[in-house]
Amino acid sequence: MAAAGNGTAAVCPAPMKATSDGAWQGENPLNYPLAIVQICLVVLVTRGLAFVLRPLRQPRVIAEIIGGILLGPSALGRNKTFLNNVFPKRSLTVLDTLANFGLLFFLFLVGLELDLRSIRRTGRPALAIAIAGISLPFVIGIGTSVVLRSTLNPEGSSAPFLVFMGVALSITAFPVLARILAELKLLTTDLGRIAMSAAAVNDVTAWILLALAIALSGSGSPLTTLWVLLSAAAFVIGATIFLRPALSFAVQCSPAGEPVRESFICATLTIVLAAGFITDAIGIHALFGGFVVGVLVPKDGPFAAVLIEKLEDLISSLLLPLYFVSSGLKTNVATISGARSWGLLVLVITNACLGKVLGTFLAPFFARLPVREALALGFLMNTKGLVELIVLNIGRDRKVLNDECFAILVLMALFTTFITTPTVMAVYKPARQLSATPHKHRTISHGDNFFHDLRILACFHGSRNIPTLINLIESSRGTHRRRLIVYAMHLMEFSERSSAIFMVNKARHNGLPLWRRHNSPHADIDQMVVAFEAYRQLSSVAIRPMTAISDLNTIHEDIIASAEQKRVALIILPFHKVQRMDGRLESIGEAHHQINERVLRGAPCSVAVLVDRGLGGAALVASSIVSYSMAVLFFGGPDDREALDYGLRMAEHPGISLLVLRFLQRDPDPDDEKSVAHFQSKNTSGRYEEVAADGTAQVAAAIMAAGRFNLYIVGRRASIAAEAALVERTDCPELGPVGSYLVSPEFSTAASVLVIQRYDPKVGTEDSLAQIYDAADSPLSAATPEACDHLSA
Repeated sequence: MAAAGNGTAAVCPAPMKATSDGAWQGENPLNYPLAIVQICLVVLVTRGLAFVLRPLRQPRVIAEIIGGILLGPSALGRNKTFLNNVFPKRSLTVLDTLANFGLLFFLFLVGLELDLRSIRRTGRPALAIAIAGISLPFVIGIGTSVVLRSTLNPEGSSAPFLVFMGVALSITAFPVLARILAELKLLTTDLGRIAMSAAAVNDVTAWILLALAIALSGSGSPLTTLWVLLSAAAFVIGATIFLRPALSFAVQCSPAGEPVRESFICATLTIVLAAGFITDAIGIHALFGGFVVGVLVPKDGPFAAVLIEKLEDLISSLLLPLYFVSSGLKTNVATISGARSWGLLVLVITNACLGKVLGTFLAPFFARLPVREALALGFLMNTKGLVELIVLNIGRDRKVLNDECFAILVLMALFTTFITTPTVMAVYKPARQLSATPHKHRTISHGDNFFHDLRILACFHGSRNIPTLINLIESSRGTHRRRLIVYAMHLMEFSERSSAIFMVNKARHNGLPLWRRHNSPHADIDQMVVAFEAYRQLSSVAIRPMTAISDLNTIHEDIIASAEQKRVALIILPFHKVQRMDGRLESIGEAHHQINERVLRGAPCSVAVLVDRGLGGAALVASSIVSYSMAVLFFGGPDDREALDYGLRMAEHPGISLLVLRFLQRDPDPDDEKSVAHFQSKNTSGRYEEVAADGTAQVAAAIMAAGRFNLYIVGRRASIAAEAALVERTDCPELGPVGSYLVSPEFSTAASVLVIQRYDPKVGTEDSLAQIYDAADSPLSAATPEACDHLSA
């Protein structure tokens, strides 16, 4: 209570409640600041826009920026009833608090994505591109700021405005760029590796420049600005000296295979909040504290991955979109009116694109990169995103940018990011260059030519597929005169989550083969790499591990492109169901099912689907003790002939006992007879038996009576009468009638099944793919240099 000069008393407003007493008490819940309605509306609008923009291959950040603008005064917010009820003024403080709380932890996640060791290992081309991609747009941004300040904001401070404009035009959004590269199938190419490395350097530099801009925008004297910068530098140095050892201790106490202690997670999150408070007290914004802590967390071991897993869904899905809406509520496109304002918008967009594209283009161009690649790299580095909005919002809050200038720069960020994907697709089509040697060997066998190398592209989802896959490869190696070359492709899903970029960084190792890092005491040796490397050293098989990182809806394009580029004869796909403890098969997702179906439709070679039921057990079996019994069920047809050819190669292995069980047809195909005769003339160890195929009951009985086997090899489109009668119904048409019966629980729960589809040259693959992309070729490990020297491109 305070007395006014005229004798009246000024009454303090009552404390604002966070929640209402309910509609039945006569209170409107929308008048209270708990942002439940706002969060639900924001998620609904942004996810809906993301779904609409998905066919345009736009990153989700575009939908979130547009959604924030639509909910603000530029569109729906023009209706005062909507704005006052859904986003009342009393709720904006709570909304901004939640948004900045989510932003603080999101910047912590961004810091977790950056590996300082990778940045230190950045090659000269990537470093030159990063420097050129920052310097020129920063200078052009300063020049642009002179025009904007004289036109829109003549009374504002000059130095902060110059720096803010330079930062705004020189930023590259590292997380957004990674997702665009994944959409364009460039993430694991040389161009993608250079772009990611340069963007990482750009990201760190942008934060340093932003700290400078914030320090300059303070209301104090130049001496105060100097103290802010010195305090910020002291914070970074102190955190490196004192905080990093504590985080390293938490990482060392969290070995792989064991759960991370809850106390470590709680302590780390508390440290993030404390660091945010310190940097906010210094005067360079709380976001820097979270970002610095994220960068300092060691990336070895599972600790960083667990932190991301704990935070990313809540932060990225619920709290972070609130920041875009908070930004959208401050963006009024209506302030851009008249020829002068629209001309300034065109000027800013032109200068942003010119500076970033030209600066990035010159460095790789002088490094003798192809012109198209250099130009594509320039447009890729022009990608904006959340960091851009952070810069603009801080500039607006510090009164450096007025409403019109703020709206112009937001639209600039939206436009430059939106055009990145279509522009790169138009400028740089990563079409596969046709090899001088045509791809002739598209099937397993070629008549009497038994001396050609057999190339296989073996795909797998995770470590549980590896023992069966390697045991199958060992069984397929044949004789030493017929070399087996295997490309082992790890299929990794790339999503909008922060963990996706963390996964990319671990898979790429910044483009360096893992064998070069074995001497490092902190080398994070992946168990999958170890398995393939150990098998390669103990066998005569040439293995090249690879990684395909893509959205599951398009990852089949990586598989098909790799098969074409590597000129393989057989693609081995993992079945989309895995075996449970009770022996039944459980689906890992319909998306994985669709992958197999799409590859079967568009593959440039033969395809096999492997139903993994533990061939050889859960461990790798040494070649000297391999002892498997396998059966080829031969009904007739091209697929069965391909299965028979594969079985013939397996029969060459001394540890394989093979049975070919042929089901006689009334009118046998002459090609089937030739294939069987060829098997009998070449086979020296396998057994051959014939049974009558009089009906499905007799067929099932004959298969059961043949005995127990470790692996069944069958054709997908077997020439069997009454195909659907072997099983009543199946949800796996890619296995065919015989394969579906073999994986049914009524038959067996112990035998693995390999279902083969022979390549049909009459069915082209051009209709199923608009273009053949560069094969995803990021190595899990390059094995050893000598192992890969003889592998052709």
